[in-house]
Amino acid sequence: MMSGAIFLDRDGVINQLVYNPKTKEYESPLSEKDLKIIPRIFRPLKKLKKKGFLLFIISNQPSYAKGKTTLETLCKIHKLLHRKMAGKGIVFSEYFYCYHHPEGVVKNYSRKCLCRKPKPYFILKAKRKYGLDMQQSWFIGDQDCDVLCGQAAGIRSILIQERRSKNKRGQSQPDAYVGSLDEAVGIILKRNNMRS
Repeated sequence: MMSGAIFLDRDGVINQLVYNPKTKEYESPLSEKDLKIIPRIFRPLKKLKKKGFLLFIISNQPSYAKGKTTLETLCKIHKLLHRKMAGKGIVFSEYFYCYHHPEGVVKNYSRKCLCRKPKPYFILKAKRKYGLDMQQSWFIGDQDCDVLCGQAAGIRSILIQERRSKNKRGQSQPDAYVGSLDEAVGIILKRNNMRS
């Protein structure tokens, strides 16, 4: 029997966006000390696991390509996130990170690539690797690129209206708008005809 999957964006969904005074924008954390998990996300994630969903993170992480931090620091942040989640009993089947950016400054990472959202590369890769039931699968994010990525792969999407990323949405039509991950999970279980 094929499993459904929940694909989640990372920054703004799992961990808090961080204000960068240089760009005057809220962005991904650039150091381990900046990684703050969003409160009250563990219960809804555990609920999804209990219902048999596989969990994946798909995240654009262009800070190295843009010269804002080192690749080593990004890897340390990813490992810290994994430890924090695993410590609460949340294990993701896989983390998919795109380190490229078409307007970056670091050679080999500054280009158009196949894996940067909204392209569905990582969702389709997970589908093949894990034999996923796409009709039961969803993408949860806080930006248009998350919604468009899910739609390009043929799965439904939910947009969390995180106030810090509001300038990065408004050009997509998700299946639902919500204020929190908990609310998103409630919609998924209802529309997949599962008891919450």
